[in-house]
Amino acid sequence: MPDPLSYRPKAGEIPTEPGVYRFRDKSRRVIYVGKAKNLRARLSSYFQDIGNLHQRTASMVTTATSVEWTVVTTEVEALQLEYSWIKEFDPRFNVKYRDDKSYPWLAVTMSDEFPRVMVGRGAKRKGTRYFGPYGHAWAIRETVDILLRVFPMRSCSNGVFKRSGQIGRPCLLGYIDKCAAPCVGNVSADEHRAIVEDFCDFMAGRTKQFTKRIENEMYAASEALDFEKAARLRDDLGAMQKALEKQSVVFGDGSDADVIALAEDPLEVAVQVFYVRGGRIRGQRGWVADRTDDGDTSALVEDFLLQLYAGVSPEDAKDAVPREILVPELPPESATFEQLLSDLRGSRVEIRVPQRGDKKTLQETVERNAKESLILHKTKRASDLTTRNRALAEIAEALELDEAPLRIECYDVSHIQGTEIVASMVVFEDGLARKGEYRRFVIRDQEGSDDVAAMHEVITRRFRRLLDEQARSELRPGDETSGPLLVDPDTGRPRKFAYAPGLVVVDGGAPQVAAAQRALDELGIDDIPVCGLAKRLEEVWLPGQEDPVILARSSESLYLLQRVRDEAHRFAITHHRNRRSKSMVESLLDDVPGLGEVRRKTLLRHFGSLRKLRVATTEEIAMVPGIGPRTAAAIKEALDGGDVVPPTTASTTMAP
Repeated sequence: MPDPLSYRPKAGEIPTEPGVYRFRDKSRRVIYVGKAKNLRARLSSYFQDIGNLHQRTASMVTTATSVEWTVVTTEVEALQLEYSWIKEFDPRFNVKYRDDKSYPWLAVTMSDEFPRVMVGRGAKRKGTRYFGPYGHAWAIRETVDILLRVFPMRSCSNGVFKRSGQIGRPCLLGYIDKCAAPCVGNVSADEHRAIVEDFCDFMAGRTKQFTKRIENEMYAASEALDFEKAARLRDDLGAMQKALEKQSVVFGDGSDADVIALAEDPLEVAVQVFYVRGGRIRGQRGWVADRTDDGDTSALVEDFLLQLYAGVSPEDAKDAVPREILVPELPPESATFEQLLSDLRGSRVEIRVPQRGDKKTLQETVERNAKESLILHKTKRASDLTTRNRALAEIAEALELDEAPLRIECYDVSHIQGTEIVASMVVFEDGLARKGEYRRFVIRDQEGSDDVAAMHEVITRRFRRLLDEQARSELRPGDETSGPLLVDPDTGRPRKFAYAPGLVVVDGGAPQVAAAQRALDELGIDDIPVCGLAKRLEEVWLPGQEDPVILARSSESLYLLQRVRDEAHRFAITHHRNRRSKSMVESLLDDVPGLGEVRRKTLLRHFGSLRKLRVATTEEIAMVPGIGPRTAAAIKEALDGGDVVPPTTASTTMAP
């Protein structure tokens, strides 16, 4: 364990200007990023008696082996640089607010020719307009179902939309007037987009203009004795009023605001946000995070505001950043935050603490939600976190590792009789799958079903990339972006193989383990442990040992290794099937006259899989753009003459 005094900067070496600082560990990985108005005063606080520091702060300074800083001219620059580095380096000791659940969004795909309204979860996509997030998906669907009567826009999937266009008949929604049926040309693209824009305006809170317009049209139809139209408009008006009733008015002045509240204890903090637009609650979202130091509520608010708003793109800023942000306590540099958010939004943004009235009442409601969220999170996490920590500790003890393997990488090979050989790499960090780090490999340098050679190639390629990343950083020793990064500072693209794992697991027994260890030895890597998990008896094999390590069948360590191995197996099989399906299409259709690579890809994209293409009729194939009746008949003849290997025959690396 490093002594913080061993890397403490010399007296007078740290400047007193504002800036951003980084702590690095022995592998040069950034483990903490912070900012300060006075760098000397802030950094000096880390090098006091360890006993006076918060537990996680003490752990951070004893894990670090160096500290460095960058001076900036303004506090706004410091905020922006801090956020940029936190996003780039993903430091393990910084507060990371994680969604306490997956929140549904109401999304409108504005980039499509015929935009679609749908309910979705997860990250936002470019070209799509979002409303929410909301607490329950059923509540959104119910509201959308009501509003489709007034705004009959497309809500069907791409498959349904294409099929209706092909057969020239709309789906049920088109017949019951809940869709304008652009699929069959009932409305043009421009007319449909006008409906979509009206829907978005209504969802954004601009409701009075629509209710007033429909009311006027209803009275006009009644005076013209067109009672059928007047009745339909009356029902539309009722639908709009019903949708508005589901979103209660909380601010009588119709203002926009994000209302933020926290619930905290010495170890964790929960945050809840209510999104108020046009005086109505439009969405809700929650986060939880581990506390990294003994900072007060204002410091937690500062960390949260930085994460919530600093990453907003300029095109989304108008909707994402409201004019007013209500917080339980002002952040230490609230004026700096206001300036940063005002520049982002393009108009004045105010951060304040509500004192009385409707806004104070709503924040108390948000605070109650935060407290309930923290209690629920701690109840769920208690057993889960304890179990994962125990599993990692058991693995370290059983394999005689120096420390618990916080990052585990597992590799598996998949093929059918030596054809389409592929491999997978899955990553678990802190006992949880890190799917963004998964990688696929296509085996290039061998033929036949030699799983051992394939494993050697995969391990060699992965860790040669690791050495290349390290060498690339060492080429610029004076550069403040040196060291292992998540994002390449030159290209802005994620680095795929930047971090060394604490343990490499291979799916297989002694031969596969020996191949993996030989690959590491050839690269000169001697500090990464390797083991293999054999399927037959679930034995753990280590390099150079004749007998396997036997873990208790009921142990958490074996259960974690099995989950890692099974995930690698699943990922490899999926990759193999995809490549096999593509190659089958190409091989079956090679001899069809006039069918080139582009039209082969169009066929597979249209039907989605070889199986669906084979059951399609000649007429259905002929409806694909670029495929005529004669070519469709030749394709059908070629497909009927080919045999498809059942997907269940795929094999993976097996134990000896």
